[in-house]
Amino acid sequence: MNSAVERAIDCIWERYQEPLCLTDIAASAILSRFHFSRIFKNETGVSPGRFLSAVRIYHAKRMLVTTSMKVTDISFVVGYNSLGSFTNHFTDSVGVSPARFRHISRNGGFEPPQAQPTQAAVAGTVAGTINLPDGYAGARAYVGVFTTPIVQCCPLSAALMTLSSSAPKVPYRLTNVPPGSWFVHAVAVADNANPEPWTQRALLTSCGPEVRVSEGTTTAAAVSLRPRCPTDLPILLALPDLETDLESMVPARDTSRLSSARRSAPAAS
Repeated sequence: MNSAVERAIDCIWERYQEPLCLTDIAASAILSRFHFSRIFKNETGVSPGRFLSAVRIYHAKRMLVTTSMKVTDISFVVGYNSLGSFTNHFTDSVGVSPARFRHISRNGGFEPPQAQPTQAAVAGTVAGTINLPDGYAGARAYVGVFTTPIVQCCPLSAALMTLSSSAPKVPYRLTNVPPGSWFVHAVAVADNANPEPWTQRALLTSCGPEVRVSEGTTTAAAVSLRPRCPTDLPILLALPDLETDLESMVPARDTSRLSSARRSAPAAS
């Protein structure tokens, strides 16, 4: 990965609570704003502002599950100065409101996100295989067709899959996908195959291909799961079965402290 982009991502994860702007993030990469924006999007698929926004919502999810802080306080801690803006953005990204997310995380009730209804007279299909890498005994995976490079918002079509070391490659088929260009993403919680000293869990992901879907046709898209890398964006969508494990897997680069949070508005993308 480009070292300048790595420095910028470190800055975002460590200082997401601050009123960061593009100039601040570019300065951490030691690049001009315009050159930095171009290489950052080439590496991550999104703008620096959008990456920052995703990190803020990710941390809001964690705080809702692991703390008793009020939703209003959480919105300020992660960089918003408007509860309404935070609630709208959180709901759009995660699929449920902050209060609802906290309730169902603690009491159960997650259901697979409902696919968006298609308006196309004849929808298309995305199909292929999803692959589990070597070294894992099994995984529970969620694969879907999304409108953005981020795993957020309700998918156009999605399915839960089970993989194992004896069946590391399984077929998937996602129907009722409207015509257009979309993104195929997968995320999984996998068990390590090493029996000693105990089974460990890992978060796997796949930044699948951008696909072009046409009416009445099947578009092929192979999905290969892999361990997360620094350029991967946080998982924002509330996912059934996976959610508890996903939220417990805190990125190693998250070294910020809540006590140092500044109550400020998020930077625009």
